[in-house]
Amino acid sequence: MKKEIKDVRKSISERKKIRGVPTKAKSSTISTIMPSIPQDEEKHGFYPNFIDSQATDYSRSTTITNIILKGIFSIMLFFSIAIIWQNDAKIFDAPKEWTSNMLTEEFPFASVYKWYNETLGTPLGFSPDNSDDSEEVSLALPVSGNVIETFQVNGKGIMIAPTETTSVTALREGVVVFSGNKPDTDKTVVIQHADGSTSTYGFLSSIDVHLYQIINNHQRLGEFTPTEANEMVYFAIEKDNKYVDPVQVIEVDDNP
Repeated sequence: MKKEIKDVRKSISERKKIRGVPTKAKSSTISTIMPSIPQDEEKHGFYPNFIDSQATDYSRSTTITNIILKGIFSIMLFFSIAIIWQNDAKIFDAPKEWTSNMLTEEFPFASVYKWYNETLGTPLGFSPDNSDDSEEVSLALPVSGNVIETFQVNGKGIMIAPTETTSVTALREGVVVFSGNKPDTDKTVVIQHADGSTSTYGFLSSIDVHLYQIINNHQRLGEFTPTEANEMVYFAIEKDNKYVDPVQVIEVDDNP
């Protein structure tokens, strides 16, 4: 009987060896002497992978790891900037000035879009194709009407008085950098152009465009309806932080 029991135990032990299952005597030894070996990626300067690389969906594991690392770096960057702005030491004056300029200066959206368009072509589905096929597009006032107030009166823009409800159109292509209400011109749209200039359209009755929208030549921006309280559309052009007479710009471009 004892012999049969020994044979059974021996058989079980052999099966465990074949399956790679450690015995009780060896398991404790392995758990105590097994060192924490760094992954191959760590040896070569790469970040460790927080998820088992032997998993079947390894690409998904790598993506999650990258997201975790980016999140950590974003938090570190946020707190670093916060510490810089809370500290009055002179050593932080240069970083403060740099971050302030980056946050306050207007990004050249129109210039970047023009470069992208000329280099890589128009991105699919990025903006409607309403542009003129001709190489030279003539400039025109945003609405048809009489110029009631000239540039010489206020030094900023002109006031145009349409006689009926009309569409307000863009001077030329660009990117919308403001779309909403302003204290001095009520419903207003400001477009940034590739040459660094901006055109402003104020006192609109309604606005049809949104912030950062790509605008084509003479594209509709909104509508103007004359009323007793508002009979004129405001139009201004600014370049290099100086206002330019819109009538002179349009005359020069129309008659080279």
